[in-house]
Amino acid sequence: MNRFHVHLNVADLAASIRFYTQLFAAPPAVVKDDYAKWMLDDPRVNFAISNTGRAPGVDHLGLQVDCGEELVALGKRLDAAGGTVVPEEATICCYAQSDKNWTEDPQGTRWETFHTFGDATTYYAADAACATDGAACTPNVAAMKPKVNKGTPCCSTSAACC
Repeated sequence: MNRFHVHLNVADLAASIRFYTQLFAAPPAVVKDDYAKWMLDDPRVNFAISNTGRAPGVDHLGLQVDCGEELVALGKRLDAAGGTVVPEEATICCYAQSDKNWTEDPQGTRWETFHTFGDATTYYAADAACATDGAACTPNVAAMKPKVNKGTPCCSTSAACC
């Protein structure tokens, strides 16, 4: 089952955690110095906030899937929608290890589809081979292309990544 994902950039993480804890009537499932995440079942949403230097507001929207096969199917739907789809495999972002597809809708809103398969100890992996833009987990899709190593796209369907 898919889970809707919303990621907001916030100016005051502590105040935002207090606000959303009251709004959702639940504490965050993950709290870090620069990040918090609620995994809610009603509504079924992965709601994340961060204070990593980006302007406050909606950072991106997305859909989280339960398995790699669902991510492949969702990637095909994104491709059929007509935007540029940028895949990332085995990336570290938001204290998690995930496979992802990024795109933008016609208005320029960034969309992330992803399958998370593990935890990570950092917000992002600035030196990871598949980190597409270093400083942020939410790339400028229009400006980026998958990295290439030895003629193979870094985050293609290959088993090894760069």
